Amino acid sequence: MGLDFKGRVAIVTGAGGGLGRQHALALAARGARVLVNDLGGAVDGSGGSVTAAQAVVDEIRAAGGEALANGASVTDYAAVQAMVQQAVDAWGRVDIVVSNAGILRDKSFAKMDIADFRLVLDVHLMGAVHCCKAVWPVMQQQKYGRIVFTTSSSGLFGNFGQANYGAAKMALVGLMQTLSIEGEKHGIRVNCLAPTAATRMTEDIFPPDMLGAFGPQAVVPAMLVLAQEDAPTRTTLCAGAGGFEAAHVTLTRGVHIGDGADAPEQLAEALAAVRDRDGEIVPGSGMEQGANEMRLARGRQAIA
Repeated sequence: MGLDFKGRVAIVTGAGGGLGRQHALALAARGARVLVNDLGGAVDGSGGSVTAAQAVVDEIRAAGGEALANGASVTDYAAVQAMVQQAVDAWGRVDIVVSNAGILRDKSFAKMDIADFRLVLDVHLMGAVHCCKAVWPVMQQQKYGRIVFTTSSSGLFGNFGQANYGAAKMALVGLMQTLSIEGEKHGIRVNCLAPTAATRMTEDIFPPDMLGAFGPQAVVPAMLVLAQEDAPTRTTLCAGAGGFEAAHVTLTRGVHIGDGADAPEQLAEALAAVRDRDGEIVPGSGMEQGANEMRLARGRQAIA
């Protein structure tokens, strides 16, 4: 078994069922000690019980692994801090966080209640922020950390009826971009996983003959690769039904127009050239946009 997690401690949120459960079971099967977190609520985030998390813990223990249950809501920062402390008290460290907890409140934007927008952001985005903030000092001190955010094609590319979910999921990509830069010197690697899987949150969208192929277990290899010792950083892996892709935020070569009085009209005319993807790059940081604009400006000056 190539990817070995012996001696590692992992926290998986939203691990009472679906993807999170598969993540927790896979990490435990490969030697990790796993804190299984799940609020135990409904798909829309209502209700709560530690029973779902405890059932996965029992499953891990029955297979000879080590696990603990936790019923914290990731929206509660104090409870998340206590969750991280629970893992540290039991096992002395936290090496891996798989931020998987999420809810759905799908509606078209016109019909969406603002409270449902805010709650989805609170669970997906702030839930991940809470986990990272609570575990960051631990990972800095031990000079090792692997964080996997669960993003989505709905955020990367959009999806009708999911403005709240999509906004939250794309925000996680932005969070990853900066945390991976800040974590690098501390040995903390941060990545995103965009799963396509039939779970209780998504099973209605799959044709019956594809339900089996898109089982959550087919996404697990991508999580393990992003959480392993030799993991990349600043990588968004997409996974579903045994297929794997990478998604990137890119920057085109661009065009220099200047800031003259007719710049808006010139830009409107040149928009196709500005959007031309030939020679596009994946910037290493936000600084590269400014550097590219400086290059364009200097090139125009040289021509002039």
